[in-house]
Amino acid sequence: MRCPGLAVAGLSGDSGKSLVALGLAAAWTDQGKKVAPFKKGPDYIDSAWLTLAANHPCRNLDTYLMSKDVILNTWIREGLKADIAVIEGNRGLFDGLDARGSHSTAGLAKIIKVPILLVIDVTKMTRTAAALVLGVKAMDPDISLIGVVLNRVAGKRHEKIIRDAIEKDVGVPVLGAIRKLDNKRMIPGRHLGLITTDEHPESLEAIETARNAVNEYLDIKLIEKLISENTAGFNDLDSNDLSSSERQVTKDIYQNGLKKQRVRIGIIRDAAFPFYYPENLESLESEGGELIEISALTDNSLPENLDAIYIGGGFPETHAGKLSANEAFLNSLKEAASKKIPIYAECGGLMLLAREIEYKGQWFPMAGVLPIDVSWSNKPVGHGYVSGKVDKPNLFFPIGTELKGHEFHYSKVHLPGMKIDGVTSISLSRGYGAGDNRDGISIDSTFAGYTHIHASGQPEWAEGIIKAAREYRNRLKINN
Repeated sequence: MRCPGLAVAGLSGDSGKSLVALGLAAAWTDQGKKVAPFKKGPDYIDSAWLTLAANHPCRNLDTYLMSKDVILNTWIREGLKADIAVIEGNRGLFDGLDARGSHSTAGLAKIIKVPILLVIDVTKMTRTAAALVLGVKAMDPDISLIGVVLNRVAGKRHEKIIRDAIEKDVGVPVLGAIRKLDNKRMIPGRHLGLITTDEHPESLEAIETARNAVNEYLDIKLIEKLISENTAGFNDLDSNDLSSSERQVTKDIYQNGLKKQRVRIGIIRDAAFPFYYPENLESLESEGGELIEISALTDNSLPENLDAIYIGGGFPETHAGKLSANEAFLNSLKEAASKKIPIYAECGGLMLLAREIEYKGQWFPMAGVLPIDVSWSNKPVGHGYVSGKVDKPNLFFPIGTELKGHEFHYSKVHLPGMKIDGVTSISLSRGYGAGDNRDGISIDSTFAGYTHIHASGQPEWAEGIIKAAREYRNRLKINN
């Protein structure tokens, strides 16, 4: 058993790997193939674009956040549903957590044993491109580099010089040469990366541009042939116990023949809060949660009979005016907190719970659940992997729990008249969090932090939310 697949990698960010990965996923989907899309590393936005291109949920694979067995389990489970898989790398091929490239795209490709298609931006470059490819091969002879795609090629002469140099001097085939494209139909970026699919006015047209570029400029048939020849079978993957990790993302709500008590979890999900890993929502469902989606932008109030609320990340700052104007919803959220409904919030969710948020010099009132204000910066405040330990009481994690996650925020917390260590429950050994190497603001039944958790690598996360929801429901029954 195997699912032919490849990792689309670059030498750096903005090399064109998103264009190629999206284009391949869309082209193969258009051919009637079932495509399994993956994104290497912690990422919501690229994953959403890959989901749109493949018409199939994208999964993240990250060796920092997940164990090797979880990665292999996800790869096999999703691969069994598909005809072909596309993994979009992040940053440069060998870029990782440290100088050794720990947790890089190259490292992931070797774990799941897929070949690599390298995308190179050749703007104002000719034979030097061959030197770069040669360096990639020499850096790690164990990777399977099946070919190169040249991006932003100026013309036929430019392409021929580079193609000849790479193929004759390095012995690696050039599988495509994409000309400079009209930026008007590409996917624009902003402070967290690409603009989201929900907010792009012509998202399907952008996917079409990528698909057309791949169909026109890449040798798809040869790429398919090389993928098939270089993808390992599932039985050849090195794993000690795949089944042990299955419970983390697909545990059935029935155990020992007994149905678990179902609880209602409100999910605030809209254009302002689109950042949710599929596994996080699935893990809540598998633990016994009934998920009810809510919009902070358009709904007037929270639904009745909720047992807990989960607010993911996103861009509340760019929607601050509309969020602030929806006073009825904000008051409903504050009232829910006053009734001690468990609320778990990440990053953008933290901002929604603040008294006010500042964006580009203007302040906007928010729900006021937490006694904090949040300001926006032109530069990242926290960016990268996070590691910490729960050291103070909170509603969702036992003291002593080791947490791994990631953060990417331009906002900063202000606590007038309070100290950060007095209201937070996580000590960070890596990351910025809410400030002073602390995260997880915990007040009453609310927990809010900048650390994003991926449920595949942190089963305690879903268990904690569902446990808090059940305890809240049981308290209501006793009090009534």
